Parts: sequence; structure tokens; C-alpha cells
Amino acid sequence: MTDTNSLPAAGIMTIPGHDEPLPVPRPTLVDGVTPRADGRTDLIGLPKKRIAELFEDAGLDAKAAKLRAKQVYHWLYHRGMTEFEAMTDIAKTMRPWLAERFVIGRPEIVEAQHSSDGTRKWLLRTADNHDFEMVFIPDADRGTLCVSSQVGCTLNCRFCHTGTMRLVRNLTVGEIVGQVMLARDALGEWPKSASDTRLATMAGLDEDEEEGSYSADGRLLTNIVMMGMGEPLYNFDNVRDALKLVMDGDGLALSRRRITLSTSGVIPQIERCGKEISVNLAVSLHAVTKQVRDEIVPINKKYGIEELLQALADYPGASNARRITFEYVMLKDKNDSDEDARELVRLLKKYKLPAKVNLIPFNPWPGAAYECSTPDRIRSFSNIVFEAGISAPVRTPRGRDIDAACGQLKTSAKKMSRAEIDRLYAEKDKDAEAEIAAPAP
Repeated sequence: MTDTNSLPAAGIMTIPGHDEPLPVPRPTLVDGVTPRADGRTDLIGLPKKRIAELFEDAGLDAKAAKLRAKQVYHWLYHRGMTEFEAMTDIAKTMRPWLAERFVIGRPEIVEAQHSSDGTRKWLLRTADNHDFEMVFIPDADRGTLCVSSQVGCTLNCRFCHTGTMRLVRNLTVGEIVGQVMLARDALGEWPKSASDTRLATMAGLDEDEEEGSYSADGRLLTNIVMMGMGEPLYNFDNVRDALKLVMDGDGLALSRRRITLSTSGVIPQIERCGKEISVNLAVSLHAVTKQVRDEIVPINKKYGIEELLQALADYPGASNARRITFEYVMLKDKNDSDEDARELVRLLKKYKLPAKVNLIPFNPWPGAAYECSTPDRIRSFSNIVFEAGISAPVRTPRGRDIDAACGQLKTSAKKMSRAEIDRLYAEKDKDAEAEIAAPAP
């Protein structure tokens, strides 16, 4: 018999915590998007088939609805239009009909920051007034957009500033794919049209800002990583559906080889990720012993290192051509010894993993309990891994001056003391333990 006292109350949903599900408010969604006060439906985040269904529900016959959906889908995702009036192959009489019933949304830009090293960070706001961030990192031969999947984070990794935030809710499909569309707005990377100036102005850029040429088609934005705020595999369905729009040849048309999903190790969803999305995988490992990883990546208490490595060895599509990336933050006197490096090599070879290790100098934030390893220590660690035949480059910190570096994303401007952070972690641990102790439904 089900114990009804253990079930979530109305308006509450469970999202997995670092050990067990945690209750969070359930957003009120219609068609997977937050309802608008004006009653119109936001089309961003919806696939072509669903757009056709909505057009038919609104009064078009099936044939006309299918045709209009194909046209609108092209303008939304391939051309980046934000107004129906600009869709020139749709009859002029049809455009007002669409505008009365539907809208083409984007997350609101609250603030756009530029780092001295070229990194850009945007503070974005959802339609129901929740803030989250995305980051663009330009390099010599690529431009990578770091996309968020949740408002806040349920995982309280001890080295990560985002981990001090409470999880508010999952981002919707539209809010995830909308980040990619905003970045293309800002970088002026939609096919050229009269609206380019308006889109650049909306994104806070000057009309004559210089464009780069990182790829054959001249695009700055060449890669996407699901490595912003949140754990993507705890919002699997929305992340999957958003990435399908990004990869659709009739849509944003970014190759799956250019997309990486980063997880802390949610084992039950790793196989689904390989089968249903088949993008590159990055794993936040950060330690090679149970004691240390339990401390700094608490999900390890539920999904241990060796269980995780076995799941990665079974990941569909992993090969020397598509290596799994292991993220490893370098923490002074915590996980950075030569013995740790040798144990990392042993584990990767034991499971015969096609691997690359990204060594990440710890990015400090107010109240953090750790320090960054010294350059000599990082170099020694890297050399041991490299000598074993495994690539282990040291990531150059980017965007530190605007808190856009790895582990620094946090929407609250409030600076927390070490005592406040310890108290917050204790509260999150207590909440999770209470959930574990509750009777199973």
C-alpha cells in the first residue's frame, strides 16, 4: 500500500538530489513553456510537429497547418526571426493572425558582461522571474557556449560556487535552446538580413563589432557544452529535446560532434544519454578515492567511482575518435598528489576508457574552503598522466574577472562568508537526509 504521506504535495515535484530526490516547486507549464499573461503561446522550444498541431487547434486545416509550421519553424530556428512580420514567404494576411495567437520568445537579458580575455557572460531571466547564466568562451580555433540546464543546482559540490545555490527549477526546452539562439543573436550569426542590426542591438552589441571566422562557414559559435548551472542529466527530457532542435538540420544545424554534455555522474541516465542524444560526454570526476570524492562531489555517496567508470566504459559511441572527457579540478593538498595522478591512470586503464583529462586550476570565490594547487604541482600531475599515454592538458582559466570561469557561476550578487556557506551546505544535507529517511512510496 502506498504511503500517501510520503508523496509530494500538489504543486510540488521531486528532482533528484545528491543522494535522493528533493522536493522543489513544480512550474506551471503549458506545452512545456511558462504561460504568458497575454494568453499567447511561445513557440520557441517546440518541434515542428507540435507547432503544426497548435496551428490546427487555432483554426487552420491540417494541410495549411503543416505548411505554415514548416515555414515558421525555418524562420525560428534557421533564420532566427523574432517577429512574424519578417517572415516574407508567409502571406501578409496570415502574419497578424499568427502574432495574435503566438509569440517568439527569448530569455530576457538582465546583464551582459565582457571579460578582458574575450569571455562573455549573460545574466538571463525566465518569464516567471528566475535568473540563470550562460557564458561564451572564444578560443583561437573555436567558440564555445556554456549552457545552463537548471536555475540553481541540487548538487552541492564543495568546490563549486553554483553548488551554494538552492535548486529553483529545471529550465524548459525553450529556455535551454533560447540560450543558443540568444548567443547567435549577440554574435550576428544568423543568415544576413535586414534584422541583423536590430538583433545585435537587443543583445547589447555595437552594430560594427568585429566578427570572427572560427569555422569554415565563418561562425564564431562552433561548440556547445551543457556545463553551465545545474546537472543536465537531472533535467534529461528537456535537455534532450533542446539538443535535438540544436542538431536538427532544418533548425540550428549544429553537429552532434560539436556538442558535449557534462555530468557529475548520474549513472541511470548515462546510457539514455548515449542512446537518445549521442553527444560527447564529459564527467566531473575531480577525485580518485571514495573519501575525497564523497567530500567534494557528494553524488559519489550514491554512485561510486568504479560504478561510474563501468557505466562510462559501456557508453554507446565512446571510442578513440570520441573520447570521454574527465574534468578534474586541482585542489591544493586535497586531490593533487603524484599518488592521485597514478591512481587516475590506473583507473582509466583498468576500464579501458578512451579518455582525455582536463586539469582545471581551481577558480576561487568568496568563502571557498579550498585553494588552487601550485603551478608546479599541476605540472607534475599533468606529466604523470601524459607519460601514461593519456592526454591531460591544463585548462587556461577564462573569465575570472567577471566570475564566468568554471565553478564560478552564481546568479546571486550576495557575497557569502565561509560560515554562511557551511551552514547552507548543512541545511542541504539535512534536507536530503530527511528525504532518504522518509518511507518509500
